[in-house]
Amino acid sequence: MGEFFAAIVSPNVPFIRYALIAGILAAPAFGVVGSYVVVNRISYLAGAIAHSVLAGIGLSLFLRSRFGPSWFTPFWGAFAAAMVSALLVALATKSGRQRADSAISIVWALGTAIGVIFLTRTSGFVDPMAYLFGNILLLSAADLVGIVVLDIVVLAVALLFYPQLFALSFDQEFAEVRGMPTQAHLTILLLLTGATVVLLVSTVGIVLVITLLTLPAATAGFFARSLKRLMIVASILSAFFAVAGIGVSYAYDLPSGAGIVLFTVTGYIVAFVITKITAKNVGRRPTNEKTESRSLSI
Repeated sequence: MGEFFAAIVSPNVPFIRYALIAGILAAPAFGVVGSYVVVNRISYLAGAIAHSVLAGIGLSLFLRSRFGPSWFTPFWGAFAAAMVSALLVALATKSGRQRADSAISIVWALGTAIGVIFLTRTSGFVDPMAYLFGNILLLSAADLVGIVVLDIVVLAVALLFYPQLFALSFDQEFAEVRGMPTQAHLTILLLLTGATVVLLVSTVGIVLVITLLTLPAATAGFFARSLKRLMIVASILSAFFAVAGIGVSYAYDLPSGAGIVLFTVTGYIVAFVITKITAKNVGRRPTNEKTESRSLSI
């Protein structure tokens, strides 16, 4: 790990600093939106949006190779595809559960298929593995600007609509009775999820998006008892998992996305085991006055 810390301050390897900055900057969006996704149990919807962004990435690379619009990078192609697919998924949820499941599956499969077709028709060498499994070490300074802008927008919208999204998350029926447009707020949540997915694609890739979107929030759920605290803890865990995964991937020459996900899954398992052991010990503890006074003194 000494080489990793030396690389951080070295002017010859700026991509390491870019990767660390990207992981830390994007962590609040992962924690906030991931908490909403976990509480609302819409990880399947997030998975459909995540896989559909391959269509935008493939279209961007195809157009750049044929017509040369340098501004239409894969980052913004993924963003456009995520927004379109989020709207399609939101429309699908209006048509009942059975039809919604079919429509969401179509968005999932069609986006992936279109992306693969565009990638195969793109002239020059294109490594699909970097987009499927992520390579945060390939980020540039321009990508960091896009991450900062998207991060600010996601957090601003999430905090602006916090009361409405809170009601949607915990008592949707009561919110509907009160006249709240829950479908509109669900659409906002899906758009936020799509924007966060774009941030995640550059970090861990399309295939591993759901892990980093849901597991930090699920891990934080073992220790947090309110939505705000869940978001804070999930954001901190996301930043830690990203930095740790990048460090290990650099030190041992491993794929960065897989390294980050490995740390994320390990963190969840450790938190789960600790919670179970703690709950078991508490359940065995006698409840006489002597024991209670001893625990209070500790």
